[in-house]
Amino acid sequence: MRIVFFGSPEAALPVLQGLLTAGHTIELVVTQPDKPSGRGKKLAAPPVKEFALSRSLPVYQPGRIRTAPGAPERLRAAWADIFVVVAYGQILPREIIDIPPHKTVNVHFSLLPRYRGAAPVQGVLLNGETRTGVTIFRLNEKMDEGDILTRSETAILLRETAGELEARLADIGTALLLDTLDRIDEIPLQPQDPTGATLAPKMRKEDRRLDWSREAGEVDRRVRAFSPRPSAFTSFKGQRLIVLKGAPLSGANACGNPGTVHRIAKEGLEICCGGGTLYRIERLRPESRGAMDAYAFTLNGRVRAGDLLG
Repeated sequence: MRIVFFGSPEAALPVLQGLLTAGHTIELVVTQPDKPSGRGKKLAAPPVKEFALSRSLPVYQPGRIRTAPGAPERLRAAWADIFVVVAYGQILPREIIDIPPHKTVNVHFSLLPRYRGAAPVQGVLLNGETRTGVTIFRLNEKMDEGDILTRSETAILLRETAGELEARLADIGTALLLDTLDRIDEIPLQPQDPTGATLAPKMRKEDRRLDWSREAGEVDRRVRAFSPRPSAFTSFKGQRLIVLKGAPLSGANACGNPGTVHRIAKEGLEICCGGGTLYRIERLRPESRGAMDAYAFTLNGRVRAGDLLG
């Protein structure tokens, strides 16, 4: 099929690459504009743009596609059979959705109608879900509310991080999309049940802050939900401390106030949490420094038992 692909982050790359490998023709890649990144605030291209250019695919980067001059005309000129959207980052207007004969489909990393929104992978981990999946649905102008074409369910693996789960869902979504496109004319559309809908809105900076008054299992879910980036964080002696990896410790312990360093061991920092539980920080990144093992951070007396985080 002739396809216009809408996508921006790294998670969209397996789907784009899978379409090419399967023999579909990508007539145009639509992605977000380059954005300032890093300390120097140099413009950085979205991963999808970098991949597209490496394959000599035409790229279109409207700032706001709903109002960009000539956007519908540019997309009509591609003469695509279908538009495919994977984590593009903008809501498409009806004028664009309805351009191709097969309309526009979205590959969403949750089992709709649950976890509609920009952060479904983080949402399922934060809420301690045991299963999730991928849904392919026909796009409309509302947030992830279109009619469902196909779904594929999978278990969330023990200790799985957001980055690991997202990569796995991208592979599942690629296979599901290819099968869906092969059967696009025969798949009945299934309206979503609004009574089962839940939301997974874009995460804020404060959502990443660790609350040590919560039990260790909840602290662990937050660390995994923001791993490998943008990462959960706490504070120590007035500076931010990025928590990259850790694990809850089994069994309740006689512990101090939440956030107290209970014990220092080579395996990491044991931190008191709500309900007398313990969470062990295994790897971290101090503000303005590189990542390191948590035990290395304690050397030279930087941290002592009884110190307080957060």
